[in-house]
Amino acid sequence: MIGPESRKDIRNVAIIAHVDHGKTTLVDAMLKQSGTFRDNERVVERIMDNLDLERERGITIMAKNTAIHYRGVKINIVDTPGHSDFGGEVERVLKMVDGVMLLVDASEGPLPQTRFVLRKALEESLPAIVVVNKIDRSDARPQEVVNEIYDLFIDLGANEEQIGFPILYAVSRAGVAKRSLEDGSEDLRPLFDQILTSIPAPQPLRAGKLQILVTMLDYNDYVGRIAIGRIFSGRVAVGDNVSVCKLDGSVEKTRITKLYTFDGLKRQAVDAAGAGEIIALAGIEGIFIGETVADAEDPIPLPAILVDEPTMSMIFGVNTSTFAGREGKYVTSRHLRERLDVETLGNVAIRVEESIAMDSLKVSGRGELQLAILIEMMRREGYEMQVAKPQVVTRTLDGRKLEPVELVVIDCPMIFIGVVSEALGRRKGQMTKRVNHGAGRVRLEFEVPSRGLIGFRSEFLTNTKGTGLLNTIFLRWGEWSGVITNRLTGALVADRAGAATSYALYNLQERGELFIKPGTAVYEGMIVGENARDVDLDVNVTKEKKLTNMRSSTADEAIRLVPFRELSLEQALEFINEDELVEITPTSIRMRKKTLSAGRRPK
Repeated sequence: MIGPESRKDIRNVAIIAHVDHGKTTLVDAMLKQSGTFRDNERVVERIMDNLDLERERGITIMAKNTAIHYRGVKINIVDTPGHSDFGGEVERVLKMVDGVMLLVDASEGPLPQTRFVLRKALEESLPAIVVVNKIDRSDARPQEVVNEIYDLFIDLGANEEQIGFPILYAVSRAGVAKRSLEDGSEDLRPLFDQILTSIPAPQPLRAGKLQILVTMLDYNDYVGRIAIGRIFSGRVAVGDNVSVCKLDGSVEKTRITKLYTFDGLKRQAVDAAGAGEIIALAGIEGIFIGETVADAEDPIPLPAILVDEPTMSMIFGVNTSTFAGREGKYVTSRHLRERLDVETLGNVAIRVEESIAMDSLKVSGRGELQLAILIEMMRREGYEMQVAKPQVVTRTLDGRKLEPVELVVIDCPMIFIGVVSEALGRRKGQMTKRVNHGAGRVRLEFEVPSRGLIGFRSEFLTNTKGTGLLNTIFLRWGEWSGVITNRLTGALVADRAGAATSYALYNLQERGELFIKPGTAVYEGMIVGENARDVDLDVNVTKEKKLTNMRSSTADEAIRLVPFRELSLEQALEFINEDELVEITPTSIRMRKKTLSAGRRPK
């Protein structure tokens, strides 16, 4: 039954998919074809990815919303991240919409994150439009992929109504959508029409009573904290007195000072907005995600947002190395705590707790990538810190210790099946499925404890010579599977402070792989390379050649060094062992032993 305030002029839709299946590119095309930009306006690619890190990595990290107009209807579109580590963003924004567009690559088909985002959408009883994207790929297999999508819907327990989803075929980059592969469509009009047909108009929950669920937070230096959410019922206007239903059950009175709606990529200040609109409210201090802005006299809270629990944790601490305080702007535990508290306001999947160790905090999240992105954002803001090896979050049930188990989907050439299976077998992985699509490549599915995957990505890329594709997603909680050895090699550790010399590094090359170049400043306890053997080795990388007044024919030969391996933040986090730390500053990423002095370290 449609309520009296049902808005036929609005549609709210989220675009969900596995990472790199073309969500943000499709939003680009939708914005261009809906007349959002002027004809002579310069538009960058993936315009919704406005964070530096998003542009560098080519992935969406934060969910963002925009709006377009088509045939007199305003379509609010929410672009979501595709990586499972940022699943908290997906869970939040699904509360704002009335339907989803599920994008699936015409070659790769449904992957782990496709299953995750679709499961969340089906739990919310949202109707789906399936878009088979990238049909112009040379290895596209659209008909097989459609069958796999039907299998996925059935596997996730979709009802008959949900399984009757419409299917479109698209090329996001070209801005083309078709109802069938034979259609001669040259634009996205079939997709726009399908959204108006399949996505229901927003329906108010209650007549008259204001209810706004806050699903995102933003900050502006001029107006303070900005709460973004959807009006589920009622109307709101600038100057209205409202109640904020807090997460702890208390109610606070406040006043609306600024009200915005979304149009294209801009926020437009408006005087009032009604049910179904996605809006931004300014001037409400202390508001959090999941709280409800409600009627001033009769506040009725909406159900709070529930997100899956974290599976990975890491200790963030104040930098205690010899070089502490030299490169960072914010270096104290107070700075760290304040920044992490700010992160928890806008990121519902992050948890911050006190740690046993002094001047450190335990930060929990969905995976290594999510925590690495947080660290990278902090170092770019001027923070200096040290972090320990990622640990899995465990549970105890009926006296049994449980740990997170992940589904690992691997796509690689057939010749690498043996080496990949051996590597995952060593990490307690079990193969559950093997599919050969032909063309020399095979898809393997494993169930692996989350701890077994720490440090696996770089080893996998080495084993498959860069040709393998690896995707993971949380599957279930399983029994503790015993000791897992992640790194089989030791470390080369500097035994004194100074600057590394070419002479010393040249003589150390045969010991293993180096992580530093000549001239790098080092300190005692700093890791400078990977030992070829399984033990740590203290080395002198500052040793200089003794000079004499004698000449010889070979004395002045140029020293040729093997190129060193410069580790990224994720690679450093994967490399370290339990007794090691990663030191992070705005300009450097170093690895070190927890105990710097060689004499105090256990042998």
